[in-house]
Amino acid sequence: MNAGTAARRAARPFRGAKRLLTLPVAAVAAVVFLVSPASQSSAQEGEEGASDALSQAIEDYLNARDELAALEQQEDDLAAELAASTEEQAALRAELEDYAYIASTTSDYQSTAALLASGDPQDAIAAMEMLQFLGESRADRLNELLARLQEIEALQQTLDDNIAEQADVAEELEDARDEAARELAGSGGDDAVGPTVSDAPAAEPFEGDGGGCTEDDPTPANGCITPRTLHALEQAQIAGFTRYVSCYRSGGSGEHPKGRACDFSSEPGGFGGDATGEDYDYGQNLAGWLIENADALGVQYVIWYRQIWFPGSGWKSYSGAYGDPSSDHTNHVHLSMRS
Repeated sequence: MNAGTAARRAARPFRGAKRLLTLPVAAVAAVVFLVSPASQSSAQEGEEGASDALSQAIEDYLNARDELAALEQQEDDLAAELAASTEEQAALRAELEDYAYIASTTSDYQSTAALLASGDPQDAIAAMEMLQFLGESRADRLNELLARLQEIEALQQTLDDNIAEQADVAEELEDARDEAARELAGSGGDDAVGPTVSDAPAAEPFEGDGGGCTEDDPTPANGCITPRTLHALEQAQIAGFTRYVSCYRSGGSGEHPKGRACDFSSEPGGFGGDATGEDYDYGQNLAGWLIENADALGVQYVIWYRQIWFPGSGWKSYSGAYGDPSSDHTNHVHLSMRS
């Protein structure tokens, strides 16, 4: 990635929206988040999610994808406006040609001379005033016509520039995807099959700025999380995923110290061994729900049962762990959110 690309990406903040907090959610959270002992929050200390390089590559991909989508929408809007102005442009040019013909075959001097020769001074004065008005009106109309034609031409140029920029952003998108694949290759990266749907209700979209680590973490981790992360946590609770959760973690790498990650235990009482049976099904359903609602929530990536998912890639094998349930993510679903 060159310096220009990096600078453009740094200038492209992601746009989100305000979170929705309801009293029932807060009440549920007060029960669910506190039923498990706080000591469970330390069970995940060895796991930090994806590497910083992989996390950044995923974020770059998502930012480029969002910008490309915005540019494509702008192209559609510009093309529609340009199509609507085509008929208008033809009419304007015809009117201009009419004015040019009139100007080449008549003159105010000739018209005035003819009126003065009519013999009635009052009629002549009135006619001269009308000719002056028509001349000013004609000039104003000509200026309007020329200005509108310039606007249409500028619109076409904007459309052309938009299409050219799309090509640049599409290239950035591919670069970011390739970079993510390279980062993931050291920890697996093979195509895998994982959950992508669930039987839980859809999440409400996040409608606000992602923000910093400004919200109190309601989980036993006792730290801060971002508004986007809190919204996802609340929506998961509403959808029925009410087992033990831990979010903030001080120190280390990854999104936990930034307040942008949560670990959802597959067991009701906290992080245990490898999930099996009902606990495994719970993790599968939760992972599928997070992916199903990834765009609405602003999900950056999900890790579950030695696999990682992020937009544009799908599920990939993920073996960058230490062989225990926590680092293998076989006892919890890891969620990282966008900034």
